[in-house]
Amino acid sequence: MSAFENAKKFFEACEAPGGWAACKDYVAPGATFAAQSEPLVDVKTVEAYAEWMKGFGTITAPGARYELHTAAFDPERRIATFFATYHAKHTGEGGPVPPTGKTTRSDYVYVVEMDKADKVSRLTKIWNAPWAMRELGWM
Repeated sequence: MSAFENAKKFFEACEAPGGWAACKDYVAPGATFAAQSEPLVDVKTVEAYAEWMKGFGTITAPGARYELHTAAFDPERRIATFFATYHAKHTGEGGPVPPTGKTTRSDYVYVVEMDKADKVSRLTKIWNAPWAMRELGWM
C-alpha cells in the first residue's frame, strides 16, 4: 500500500473511532502527536490520541461522525493532509460537565507525516478546541 493509502486508512480508523487497535497497523513505533488545543495538551503519542478519540466518540459523544472535505498528499515531503468537520452531540458521560445535549460542528485538519515504510510517524491536529468546547456547553 502507498503512503497516502495508509494515511487515509489511518484517518478513517482514527475518526471511526476505532482506537489504537484499529490504527496501530498504519503507525510506526513511537509515532508522536502534537496539537495546540487545550483538551489535548497532555497527549504526546499517536497511540494516546487514537484512544482519546475513541473515548470521545464512544463515551462522551456516542454517534459522533466526521465529514471529510478534502485529502491531499505531498510526495516530496511525505505528508498527507485531511480537512474535515466533526459533528458531535454531548449525550454521554465524559467531558468537564455532565451531558449537555448540545452539539458541535467543528472544523479540523490532520497533518500526517509518513516514514519510509509508509507508516504514520507524526500526527499534528489543527483544531480550534475552544470553539467546539463552547458549542458543547463546556465553557
